[in-house]
Amino acid sequence: MTSFVFRDVDIVDGTGGPRTRGDVLVREGRIAEIANAIDTEARTVAVPPGSVLAPGFIDMHAHSDLYLLTHPEHTPKITQGVTTEVLGQDGLSYAPIDDAALAVLRKQIAGWNGNPAGFDFSWRTVGQYLDRLDQGITTNAAYLVPQGTLRLLVVGADQRPATTAEIDRMCALLAEGLDEGAVGMSSGLTYTPGMYADAGELAALCAVVAAYGGFYAPHTRSYGAGALEAYAEMIGLAKATGCALHLTHATMNFGVNRGRAPELLAMLAQARADGCDITLDTYPYLPGSTTLSALLPSWAMSGGPDAALARLDDPAQRARIAADVDVNGSDGCHGVTVEWETIQISGVGDDELSEHVGRTVAEIAAGRACAPVEVFFELLRRDQLATTILQHVGHEENVRAIMVDAGHMGGSDGLLVGARPHPRAWGTFPRYLSRYVRELGVLGLEECVHHLTGRPAARLRLADRGLVRPGYAADLVVFDPATIHDTATFADPRQPARGVQHVLVNGEFALENGTPTGARAGRALRLHAAREETR
Repeated sequence: MTSFVFRDVDIVDGTGGPRTRGDVLVREGRIAEIANAIDTEARTVAVPPGSVLAPGFIDMHAHSDLYLLTHPEHTPKITQGVTTEVLGQDGLSYAPIDDAALAVLRKQIAGWNGNPAGFDFSWRTVGQYLDRLDQGITTNAAYLVPQGTLRLLVVGADQRPATTAEIDRMCALLAEGLDEGAVGMSSGLTYTPGMYADAGELAALCAVVAAYGGFYAPHTRSYGAGALEAYAEMIGLAKATGCALHLTHATMNFGVNRGRAPELLAMLAQARADGCDITLDTYPYLPGSTTLSALLPSWAMSGGPDAALARLDDPAQRARIAADVDVNGSDGCHGVTVEWETIQISGVGDDELSEHVGRTVAEIAAGRACAPVEVFFELLRRDQLATTILQHVGHEENVRAIMVDAGHMGGSDGLLVGARPHPRAWGTFPRYLSRYVRELGVLGLEECVHHLTGRPAARLRLADRGLVRPGYAADLVVFDPATIHDTATFADPRQPARGVQHVLVNGEFALENGTPTGARAGRALRLHAAREETR
């Protein structure tokens, strides 16, 4: 590993404080010295005038669980300046796992991660998955134990309360995963089977997370009707268990929540005043992204994907589903009725359905002179639940209000598969710095970099990352604040950011002069290692 120096560069150090100017020497994967006119024979790295050097960005909500392994160049994230990602999100991922649960998950979350034929899923524990990442990945990665996966392993896919013995078993598996290095636990409380957990079950699991010094990252039970009540439930868990709480993709969506972000922020401020440790992340876009099957009511998914598909073949069950999505409000759609004109197909598992990509369910139905729910049923059945969607339900005033919260961080929530995935997978971090810093002034540059680096590193308890300081790991990004911007669009989402010149991961160039190098210097970042480093 060579040494090199960035000379006479503006340094935005990740603390939120004003930028400074000087030289930054990198040696053996770490920041060796920061000073003026460092006397060294190390290679000087060319930095265009006006550029700033900052800590690498930390994506607090990533869906790269398989992509890091199947696409090791990882262009979407490295071209944004991302050097660390948090995986295991929304309560569903691939560790801990057994053969039966893996078969269910591969089908259930194919729309999130793909379902690559012949892929080697040889790990079974969290520790084994992290070891697999350590064999060579482009970015660093931290992992959350997924609560829905725990429930699938222990309780199964049925909609029923867990027994005391089952809760004890889930707690033991969670403790094992945390002991092996996971940084906390995630939930997807509008996704099955995790959404079947009641407050007592979640509290038992959160108590384990608290004992390990990790954090709980829930996708709450609603971001639509009942959103504030759903946030209040999570705050109640934090108060009852002492568990640190990180509200993932914290939004207030759908028409019922237009302009209501201040109510959420007031709730968070009061909870913090009461002693709760609460942070959150957001993405700087209005539409959300998920699978088409997520719109199904929870009862329709009981038993897993195969049981759900069987219900779609039953006329009586289809009629009941149609009533929930069109009349009553599906809990899978956050308690509101589905507005089919907002549901745009972004990806399909079956190439024969590719003609629908980019169109809304309402548009497809109008072309056939049929009810939108019939298109819904057809796509779910033909695509075996693998269809992904964009959901155009966000509000700009809510996005801006939440991103200035005292605990705010950045998270892409970007799906990397499908024909036209959400552009946030390629553009989140440059978009923060271009639209919301340079164009709108919602955040100052130093403040925004703090949101994307130092603050998330503190949440993850990374004692030597997230800041530009001597002794810290050299996870760094060099970008031009005057030109950085996202080029990914909804029509053409797989476009790299502009204005990012260099990205270093553990002191190795992952991006040099705007070009990916193919280096795989990333590694798994384990919570127990963080605990040892802070002793």
